[in-house]
Amino acid sequence: MSEKKVIVVGGGITGLATVYYLQKEAKEKALPIKIKLIEASDRLGGVISTAKRDGFIIERGPDSIIARKKSALRLIEEVGLQDKIISNTAGKSYIYARGKLHTMPEGSFMGIPTKVTPFALSGLFSPLGKLRAAADFILPKGEPAADQSLGAFFRRRLGNEIVDNMIDPLLSGIYAGDIDELSLMALFPNFYEIEQKHRSLVIGLNKSMPKPQKTVKKAPSKKGMFISLSTGLEELVHQVENRLEAGTVLKGTAVEKVEKTVNGYQIKLSTGAIEEADSVVIATEHFHAKKMLSDYSFMEPFEHMPSNSVANVAMAFPKSAIEKDIDGTGFLVSRNSDFRITACTWTHKKWPGTSPEDMALLRCYVGKPDDQEAVDLSDEEIVDLVLKDLNKTMNITAKPKFHIVTRWRKSMPQYTVGHLEKMAKVKQQLDEELPGVYLAGGSFEGVGIPGCIDQAEAAVKKVIKYLS
Repeated sequence: MSEKKVIVVGGGITGLATVYYLQKEAKEKALPIKIKLIEASDRLGGVISTAKRDGFIIERGPDSIIARKKSALRLIEEVGLQDKIISNTAGKSYIYARGKLHTMPEGSFMGIPTKVTPFALSGLFSPLGKLRAAADFILPKGEPAADQSLGAFFRRRLGNEIVDNMIDPLLSGIYAGDIDELSLMALFPNFYEIEQKHRSLVIGLNKSMPKPQKTVKKAPSKKGMFISLSTGLEELVHQVENRLEAGTVLKGTAVEKVEKTVNGYQIKLSTGAIEEADSVVIATEHFHAKKMLSDYSFMEPFEHMPSNSVANVAMAFPKSAIEKDIDGTGFLVSRNSDFRITACTWTHKKWPGTSPEDMALLRCYVGKPDDQEAVDLSDEEIVDLVLKDLNKTMNITAKPKFHIVTRWRKSMPQYTVGHLEKMAKVKQQLDEELPGVYLAGGSFEGVGIPGCIDQAEAAVKKVIKYLS
């Protein structure tokens, strides 16, 4: 094989992992492949960003990785960070609904009750709401459907109260979207399959979830289901970047257009320069990908794909300033509440070691789908609205020692109903019209750090196969 050139556009975790694994594969198999990563901003990592101040380690983007998804763990180990892996503390979590904080009912899976007693005793729901949810045991399974919204699916099975007070806060917290527009088949096809097979979601979950092994009774583990790094998640970005070959990364330069030529592809840069490539991986948000491939009508669906904005504020307090504290690691807010925040994490409790011993670190989020303007408020206005909401359940008597507000505009792509079908058509036409060009990243086939790394690994296989 003669020397081939691959350009990866976008230096978030997807693009970064793509370049890392491509270079590793090329080296191990002695493949003559030259790889270049082009990033519009002056740093790599995308929304993965860690601030360090006054002894605090503060995540400005994602604060954790789901431990059971192994691709992120593999990359962490690849770059020698396994000794820095930490697990979250599995403390109580709450939902604010019906005017007060309620403990998350034991045995709920993504907001769906799997144990009847904790659910029946919970103050999260009215007696009528509980009765309606019990209809899941007797309702027939839904008609087969290509897709439907998460909201429609769960409302039909469990009723509005369960959805608004428990399922919506959980899922909206992950996807920052409207549950009544998000796609069931793109995000949770397993729930559709459970209903089709078992009819009842509750019965089906109990049958399909792995049973805990019977062992000698011991104290419950304080470890949660998430991992992070003791030095912050941005450490992963730095260590991967440090292992790339010299001259691989071009920062501060945007790609404006990708065009097919007789011999491959031409990449036009914002500087006026032109790069040539045999294969291209576009690992950016969908709206940037659409702009780069604006000559191709099959990219049109991305013109109308929504992407929500979110902001978070981290606030540091002396522990003594929180007079009415709560025993737990955080809370979510139900859709029908009068809060403008969507959630609050007590980071000093969830991630011990990220804060000085006598200090508390709270991290709150704004930017509901129907309150996007909150993201554009000034830092002071965001801090004020957050403290106002927090003091409906707590008693914080002082201004924070410091605060850090982070805005992520159009950073949360929304997989609306029909997303999988739309992606299948785009990929098919991409293969036909632009062979060797691939899309990867949170806009396309999976959000979260592991989901993005999965797509990077898949893109590497496609590129190697195409070039071979």
